[in-house]
Amino acid sequence: METAERRARLARRHRLAAESRADDPVEVARDLVALHGTDSSSVHLGALVRMKAGGVADVERALYEDRSLLRLLGMRRTVFVTSLDVAPVIQAACSRALAARERRLLLQLLSAAGVAADAAGTEEWLAGAERAALDALEAGGEITAAELAAADPRLSTELVLSKGKSYEGWQKVASRLLLLLAAEGLAVRGRPRGSWTSHQYRWSPLTRWCPDGLPEPDTRDAETELARRWLRTFGPGTADDLRWWTGWTKTQVKRVLAELRPVEADLEGGGTGLLLADDLDPTPAPAPWAALLPALDSTPMGWHARDWYLGEHALRLFDRAGNIGPSLWWNGRIVGGWAQDATGEIVCRFLEDVGRDAEAAVRTEAERLAPLLTGVRLTARTRGKTWLEEELTA
Repeated sequence: METAERRARLARRHRLAAESRADDPVEVARDLVALHGTDSSSVHLGALVRMKAGGVADVERALYEDRSLLRLLGMRRTVFVTSLDVAPVIQAACSRALAARERRLLLQLLSAAGVAADAAGTEEWLAGAERAALDALEAGGEITAAELAAADPRLSTELVLSKGKSYEGWQKVASRLLLLLAAEGLAVRGRPRGSWTSHQYRWSPLTRWCPDGLPEPDTRDAETELARRWLRTFGPGTADDLRWWTGWTKTQVKRVLAELRPVEADLEGGGTGLLLADDLDPTPAPAPWAALLPALDSTPMGWHARDWYLGEHALRLFDRAGNIGPSLWWNGRIVGGWAQDATGEIVCRFLEDVGRDAEAAVRTEAERLAPLLTGVRLTARTRGKTWLEEELTA
């Protein structure tokens, strides 16, 4: 498959071409499978740049009032925001296994803390702490981790993390338990304590979003469905792309692909791409388009092999942990990055010669984004600053 076809698919299916923009943030999240949610601002900006109109209030309404969008721990132990119909798929396909690992780890930490005399006693102690935490969430409706820790003595118990290491630290049971409850689909990160860019969340019981709880599909069925959705949005992608994006093992990916039976396509530049058998029609080329995508956006974080849209710009746009910063796009490829200067103004930097049409289109998109950032300063709190961000914000 030619790279031009892949870029046309990206433009339309990721809602980035002007004629493909969505009506609301729920539509955006569903079409991307999920919005990357480690950074709160990425959720809002990632949705808004793909919408025909709207502002931060529209995303917050979907998250906290209509509750048609849900934060959950999903692929690669990462926070995502998705629609209520996709959430059970991610929960069963990814979060369920994560929850089992988190429970084992928490029991090990509690045992080391000496909360009980033996393993059975430790499990009983944890069960009591869970009940106390869920009762406090139900009673409070929306509370912080600190408030939860104060609700019961067990929840304020301190655990030693990475004991004996140079980075040894301490964490209260409440914080660790919230991570487990989130992975199990029982607790949800709600409205931040500060503005929409804050990283300090209040927590709520999941029943505020889903009174009867999330449906619980079979794990293997959910894995197949998640892979199908990924291929619909990100295909053609390779088996390694899917493995990286989901955080699954090679065995899981092999089993899922055997179930889906995708069609193979030779990718321009090398590699074998996979497509759903009913998704082989060529994509009409969109009108020329530009986009300013936020850090950790779902589109550039959707593949492991990125040369076809990233080119040689990885060292300037990704931090050392593999997280992308804010990126400039022109017709399906990354051509630069952007940031806010000391005054809060958007500053763009092209990393290659893109021509006057591209520069004008990027200016238009920057002008569309600027009102959303009035009085707001975006910071790289959950990741390292990229080389380009360091230069643009200096």
